[in-house]
Amino acid sequence: MSSYQPPFSITPTILHLVEEIVESLGRWSVSTGELSPRLRRSNRIRTIQASLAIENNTLSVEQMTAVLAGKRVLGQPREIREVRNAFAAYEQMSQWQPSSVDDLLAAHGNLMADLLDGAGQFRTGKVGIYRGEALVHMAPPAKRVPGLMCDLLDWLARGEVSPLIASCVFHYEFEFIHPFVDGNGRMGRLWQTLILSRWRPLLAYLPVETVIREQQAAYYQALAASDSAAEAKPFVTFMLQALLTAMGEVALINQISDQVSDQVSDQVKRLLAAFRDAKTLKAAELMTRLGLQHRPTFRNNYLNPALAAGLIEMTQPDSPRSPAQQYRLTAKARAQ
Repeated sequence: MSSYQPPFSITPTILHLVEEIVESLGRWSVSTGELSPRLRRSNRIRTIQASLAIENNTLSVEQMTAVLAGKRVLGQPREIREVRNAFAAYEQMSQWQPSSVDDLLAAHGNLMADLLDGAGQFRTGKVGIYRGEALVHMAPPAKRVPGLMCDLLDWLARGEVSPLIASCVFHYEFEFIHPFVDGNGRMGRLWQTLILSRWRPLLAYLPVETVIREQQAAYYQALAASDSAAEAKPFVTFMLQALLTAMGEVALINQISDQVSDQVSDQVKRLLAAFRDAKTLKAAELMTRLGLQHRPTFRNNYLNPALAAGLIEMTQPDSPRSPAQQYRLTAKARAQ
């Protein structure tokens, strides 16, 4: 094994976030126990929808659920294929070892099957990362990729730092190396989840990608800041905060499930949890947080039942169709 060390520093903020995550995970494990198959599947679909949305896949949670149920969906064939591939890849996570280069290549092969020539193979040409017309990162030369990835995986195998920090460092380094022609973003997020799931199996179903999707600009800014600093610290800080936020969302959904009537649907519980860090939200903002695109589904299954149950209210009840209309939790919801 090599003695490679990725450049990163551990700050008091990072240590504090790690402590908060460990404490939150302890509370989550006690309150949740084993996730039900239904909740595991729901979280996984939300994970996949958010991760693919970051890569410009336009399918909603409802459409992806239908695709995976074998129903016909109006959508681009490539986007439908991305959904099926991603679900299959996440379902195979338990078979892979985080430090195995063979498993990494196999995972990419599954994730990009029928989408990319050379799926499951390291790139052989140069690649740059663009935001619009601007080049924001030129990845290392292709001839260095196998060696860089082996060094990074060897470092991961040594287990010298907390899996929480190691998973974030790996995610950043992976994106910096950009080892594949395409699919690097979704692979980096998948592999971080794999690393975390080996530490705590419950984290295999933590939909942190939904938080990244909501904070996509900050995600890219953290990557760029780490590039500029020539170390992973900014990205590690961002990702740990995203993990903590995602855990808070899951804990809130569990709390809501315990407190509200059994007659309140899972969709309404998710809607209430979407207010986790906001006093008021517009309908479009709620739909984004929920990973929804079909407005009638949002209104019929989420918004209207929550309004009818007295769990949320309009900020402008006298003007229901006002463009400035927002929604907030009621005293009833906050008291539960």
